[in-house]
Amino acid sequence: MATVAGGADVKGDFTVAEAYNDGGAGAAIAFLLIVLPILLILIFAGYIIGSFLLMKIFEKAGVQGKWRAWVPVYNSMILAKLGDVSPWVMLGAIVAASVLGQVPIIGWLLSLVALAVAVMVGWRVGLKLGHEWYLLLLWLIPGLGTLIWLAILAFGQSRWNSAVAPAPWAGNSFLADRTVWEGVPAQASAGGVSAPPASPGYAAGASAPTSAPSAAAYPPPAAPQPPAAPPAPPAGTTDAGASDDPNSPRV
Repeated sequence: MATVAGGADVKGDFTVAEAYNDGGAGAAIAFLLIVLPILLILIFAGYIIGSFLLMKIFEKAGVQGKWRAWVPVYNSMILAKLGDVSPWVMLGAIVAASVLGQVPIIGWLLSLVALAVAVMVGWRVGLKLGHEWYLLLLWLIPGLGTLIWLAILAFGQSRWNSAVAPAPWAGNSFLADRTVWEGVPAQASAGGVSAPPASPGYAAGASAPTSAPSAAAYPPPAAPQPPAAPPAPPAGTTDAGASDDPNSPRV
């Protein structure tokens, strides 16, 4: 039993405080045990749905290998290439926002940079699938907005069209995509020059030869030959055209 000045007994006060602290810790543990699994399930479900929708978009864009859509971070870099943004810029934005996101002011600024890069990529990808920029307003819906946007792009009837107007940053060597990755088609609009349409009989991206064939490819025509001599007259025909036939009339 503890006493203070005046002989007051404070044993009950300590007991209540200890019970309150124990109860708060128990509630926190119970909250984590209930809420944390739910959060993990939601995160996992979002990853599965998002990767599946990215796979469908990659198929429309001609990306080879469905596995690319299921690798975290790497799938965002592939999407950046399709959106005419350097994949290394996307990677830097993701890493910087994740590592330094908790730093005051700097983390907030880096988060804005990552958001700006994502908006640039989303705008270009949506444009190549026939959608305007205002579709990105779906991102304002917490949690579901991005998935709804991906679903519209993945299951829409529009086809992938890379022959759109060049991106405003096409001339910027830092932002524009200049990388060449096997299995990921290069975008014509990334370099500021649209690819010519394929000519009949040629594969996509190829064009018919425009230069005239060289003279050595075809032999020159043969010189004209004089007409052949007329056949000799049959035997018994005179120069005057008379015939030795006894039945022929005589003049």
